[in-house]
Amino acid sequence: VQLQASGGGLVQAGGSLRLSCATSGLTFSNKAMGWFRQAPGKERELVAGITYSGGNTYHADSVKGRFSISRDNAKNTVYLQMNNLKPEDTAVYYCAASAYRGSSYSRPSDLPYTYWGQGTLVTVSS
Repeated sequence: VQLQASGGGLVQAGGSLRLSCATSGLTFSNKAMGWFRQAPGKERELVAGITYSGGNTYHADSVKGRFSISRDNAKNTVYLQMNNLKPEDTAVYYCAASAYRGSSYSRPSDLPYTYWGQGTLVTVSS
């Protein structure tokens, strides 16, 4: 199983980035997916999650209205569109796959995540 995150970089506050996570070696269309981040000195946190079909999503309060998770099952890829970035969004962003599909009853925020990518660094300057 491989998860390859890309799209990070340096951006000014108020700018946008789009992260991508290309996967292989797993049945992507049967897996809920998530984007996590870890800032220096802080614990890793779930930023956004999406069920296997894309029918249900989760966004942390800190990014709600600014970030949007989506997926393309034909391309085995999950995305994180990040708008109006703030310096506090600076972190290494990781994509992860759950062993579960997720649903409206089994939300992406409640699922365990089994497979992890290598991370991509997002730096937001003020």
